[in-house]
Amino acid sequence: MDIPVKNYWFSSVLLLAGSLLLAAAAQAAPFTVQPVAPGIYAFVGELGLRTYENEGMNATAGFIVTPEGVVVVDSGSSWRVAQQMHTAIKTVTRAPIKYVINTGGQDHRWLGNGYFQAQGAQIIAQRKTVADIEERGAMQLAGLQQELRDRFAGTEIVLPDQTFEQQHTLTLGGKEIRLLYFGGGHTPGDSVVWLPQDKVLFAGDLVFVDRLLGVLPFSRVGDWLASLAAIEQLAPAIIVPGHGAPCDLAKARRETADYLQLLNNHMREALNNMVDLQEAIDSLDQSAYAHLPNYEMLKGGNASRVYLELELQ
Repeated sequence: MDIPVKNYWFSSVLLLAGSLLLAAAAQAAPFTVQPVAPGIYAFVGELGLRTYENEGMNATAGFIVTPEGVVVVDSGSSWRVAQQMHTAIKTVTRAPIKYVINTGGQDHRWLGNGYFQAQGAQIIAQRKTVADIEERGAMQLAGLQQELRDRFAGTEIVLPDQTFEQQHTLTLGGKEIRLLYFGGGHTPGDSVVWLPQDKVLFAGDLVFVDRLLGVLPFSRVGDWLASLAAIEQLAPAIIVPGHGAPCDLAKARRETADYLQLLNNHMREALNNMVDLQEAIDSLDQSAYAHLPNYEMLKGGNASRVYLELELQ
């Protein structure tokens, strides 16, 4: 479909002006704000460890603007970070925050819940995400309190108000917003936010780009790969990952699915051949991903945890 030149030029000017306002609002915040599609934005945090300087916001979140209000996807790593998110949102719209969706149980997905709940937002998450927060929340809170100190003031455990199982649909201001659960992966409750009208997917911690992903002790790579296969079926035009900048499906596949498949295939073959853990790790060639930040820190643990997961099957 052809776009009229005048309309395209005017839209481009508006997008540029909005980007400049967002950049100014986020200047002191531990994230950058990137327009993704009309009315859809990403908060892109740093790629390394959680630090005092980045306020624990080493992840990507975002928000969706509709004529009837705003939906925030993941509430950030603290009350203060959530407040900084809201400051950036106000440069785009003065509409109220209607909903906050927690896409998983990692701290940067939900520790800003208290701030947004105080603004009147309803918080939604998959049922296993709530169970994950209940199980690990106090530990995550204590860990970030030690790291962030004064920047963590006001942050507390605030559970979602509403849960769903496999799917839940919000319709706000004519925008259809689907919350979908395919079985988790990085954490047990990892879910996605799918905008079918825009072909945009907020993938949460199911997709890592621009840095090496981490396989955690409670990650399940089999479930993770199944969730990624379900994402492929949606065929999103743009993915807002859980870590890294918005990307296309091909990049998400290369830096997340292909890497997990490499780990899974190698370790399964090692177990079938009765190769012990250390030999299996030593014989695994992960060098195609050596250019990604956190590679040296994570590659060994990733390999060993996939081996141990498969060993228990």
